[in-house]
Amino acid sequence: MKLIYFAWVRDKIGHAEETLAPPANVATVGDLVAWLATVSPGHAAALADMSVVRCAVNQEYVGLSHPLATGDEVAFFPPVTGG
Repeated sequence: MKLIYFAWVRDKIGHAEETLAPPANVATVGDLVAWLATVSPGHAAALADMSVVRCAVNQEYVGLSHPLATGDEVAFFPPVTGG
């Protein structure tokens, strides 16, 4: 699974992207977030408050209950504002 991180999420994790193989019990975006929090302190810090992080799967905005498949691309980023 390809994971992409943007803005301060990237800064806290320490890199812009990575490819990981989550365990079989990771079935949704919420499961992925919970698992990523165990991968490193940076992941845990970046994803600690999901009310300030948006998710996209295969370039479509999704919620935490969205199902995942092995080849998905998942992006995490702060909400974008205009101005």
